[in-house]
Amino acid sequence: MKDRLRQQIGDALRACFNNGTLHSAVVPDVQIEIPGNPDHGDFASNLAMTMARAEKKSPRQIAEALVEALDDCEFLSKVEIAGPGFINFTLAPGCWYEVLDEITVKGKEYGLSQVGEGQKVQVEFVSANPTGPLHIGHGRGAATGDAVASVLQAAGYEVQREYYINDAGNQMRTLGLSLLLRYRQVCGEQVEFPDDCYQGDYILDLAKEIHDTEGTRYLELDESEAIKLLGGFGGDRILAGIRDDLEAFGITFDRWYSEQGLFDRDEVSAGLKVLKEKGLSYEKDGAVWFRTTDFGDDKDRVLVRSNGETTYFASDVAYHLEKFSRGFDTVIDVLGADHHGYVQRMKAVVNGLGRNPDDLQVILVQLVSLLREGEPVAMSTRSGEFVTLREVVDEVGKDACRFIFLLRRADSQLDFDLELAKRQSNDNPVYYVQYAHARVCSICRNAEEQGVVTLEREALDLSCLTLAEELALAKHLARYQETVVNAAQNREPHRVVYFLQELAAQFHSYYNRQRVLVDDPATTQARLYLVKGVRTVLANALNLLGVDAPERM
Repeated sequence: MKDRLRQQIGDALRACFNNGTLHSAVVPDVQIEIPGNPDHGDFASNLAMTMARAEKKSPRQIAEALVEALDDCEFLSKVEIAGPGFINFTLAPGCWYEVLDEITVKGKEYGLSQVGEGQKVQVEFVSANPTGPLHIGHGRGAATGDAVASVLQAAGYEVQREYYINDAGNQMRTLGLSLLLRYRQVCGEQVEFPDDCYQGDYILDLAKEIHDTEGTRYLELDESEAIKLLGGFGGDRILAGIRDDLEAFGITFDRWYSEQGLFDRDEVSAGLKVLKEKGLSYEKDGAVWFRTTDFGDDKDRVLVRSNGETTYFASDVAYHLEKFSRGFDTVIDVLGADHHGYVQRMKAVVNGLGRNPDDLQVILVQLVSLLREGEPVAMSTRSGEFVTLREVVDEVGKDACRFIFLLRRADSQLDFDLELAKRQSNDNPVYYVQYAHARVCSICRNAEEQGVVTLEREALDLSCLTLAEELALAKHLARYQETVVNAAQNREPHRVVYFLQELAAQFHSYYNRQRVLVDDPATTQARLYLVKGVRTVLANALNLLGVDAPERM
C-alpha cells in the first residue's frame, strides 16, 4: 500500500510540475509513516515540509497543491493537511480488501519478499559448551536465533544457521576430571569431589554408564589419558543430548562447527599470524595482546597467555576470520547477556581486519525468570541441579516455550510462568493466538457442513464488508509483509509476535460481535473470504516462529 501511495504522490507531483504549480521538477524520496492516531488517516507524509526550501514556498502551500492534484484519485477516500504541512491520507476501503486477493493467490508465500537481495547471513546461536544439558536460558537464545534466521529468510536473505561447539580448552578437561572422579566413586573408591567440577547428577549417570559398559578399565590408565578419553566421551554424549533436545524444540542447524577443529587445522595459529602481520598484536610480559584499545575497547585483550596457552579470545578471532572467509556479508552472534564485554572486542577484531565492524552483529539475550503460579522456581542449587530446557518443553510443549521466549525483546528480562503456559485460556498468549487459527478452521468446517459452496473470486462482492472491524482486519493483514521486513532488518522477531497478538485480538473481537455465516449469502461469502485470509496469515506468522497452527483445540 505504501508503494502504491508513493506512486500516486509521484504522479501528483509530476502533474504539479507540468502545470507550473511547483517548479523543482525533481520527485524527492517520499517518506510515508503510519500515524499514531488512527483518526489522522492510514498514512502520513512530511513531503511538503522537505520540499519547502527547494520550492521557496511554505509547506502548507506545497501541501495544498498536492492535495488538489490528488483530488480525483480513486485510490484515496480522503486527503487532509495537518499542522504546518503534514499530509494525511485515508485509502479507499476497497484498496485494503485487495490484500485478500494477494493472500489467496500467494498462500504460504504471502509475506515473503526479496528485500535482502540474497545477501549471505550467518546466524550462530545456542553454542552451549558440551559439558551439561541445555537450560531455559539456552532455550530463549535458541528460539531467538532460530526466529531471527527465519525472518531473514522470509525477507530474501540467504541464511545459514550454525552451532559453535566449544569442545576445546579447560572446560573439556574439567568435564573429563569430573567423570573420572565420579567413575572412581562408582568403582567403590572414596574420592573427594571438588566444588569446581561439574556437580549435576548427569555426571554420575554418565559415570555409571561407563562403568556398566567398560568395567574398571579406566582405573588402569594414566590419569591424564583417562581424563582426555572421558572428556571426549562425555562431550560426545552430552552433545548428542543437546541435539536431541534442540530437535524436540523444533530447531535444526545447517552446520555444527567444532572449536577443536580450529586447532586441528592450525587455524588459531594462522589467525594469530594474520594479526601480527597487520600490526594488531604485540608481546608484553611474556603474553601476546590484541590492540583492541585502538578500536574503542576499554583495554587490550590477551590472545596467548605467558604460559603459552591460547585464550578463548584467540579461538574467537580464528573462528570469525574463518566465518568471513566463507563469504558471509553479515555474521550474527546470539549470546547470553553475560557476554556484553565480548561485543566491543570482537567488533575491534573485525574492524582491524579491514571490514566494517557492523558486519558483525551481536544479539544479547537476557535471563529468564522461571515462575509457577507467579512464584519463583529455583533455577539452580549448589548440587548442580537446574531446570533443563527439555524439562520445560516436556511440561508445557514446544509451541508455548518458543512463543513465550519471543514475547519480549531479546535484551529485556522475561518472566516464564509454567502454569500460565499450560493454561487453555485467553491469559495464555500462545493459546490465544493459536485459538484464533482454530476458530477460523471451525468456521470453515461449519460452512462446509451447511453446504456453503466457495465461490470464485469474480463472483464475490467484497463491498458487503462494511463493518469497521472488517476494514481493521484487512489493514492489519496488509501490514504483515512490512512487519516481517522490519523484524528481519532490526533482528527483532518479537515484532512478529506483537503482530500476531494484535491480529488475534482483532479477530476474536470480531468473532464475538459478528457472525460469519449469516442469512445473506453474499455477506457470508465475503466474510468467509476475509477470515480465510486471517487464517493464512496467522499460520504463516506462527510458522516463522516455529509454532504450530492447529486446526482444532
